[in-house]
Amino acid sequence: MRDTYSLYEAKAKLSAIVRQVREGHPVVVTLHGEPAVEIRAVSGAREGIDAKLDRMAECGELLRPSGPRRSFPRIARRPGALERFLADRGE
Repeated sequence: MRDTYSLYEAKAKLSAIVRQVREGHPVVVTLHGEPAVEIRAVSGAREGIDAKLDRMAECGELLRPSGPRRSFPRIARRPGALERFLADRGE
């Protein structure tokens, strides 16, 4: 299994390269013989939302709320506000 492809080869064999990368083998693409980019699998692509939020909080990208969860107050006092609004507009 190769780990380096020219840009021309990479364009022609993209599907095979994606399969190779998903199996855990990063690939380097060269441009005029010099390494240009590295293709590697996305880390955490299959993790759940809670795991993603925890990971983001650990590296400082996200601040978790410190207090308990609150529910937002209802804005519409009576059900059917949308229907009444549309009826008032004549729709």
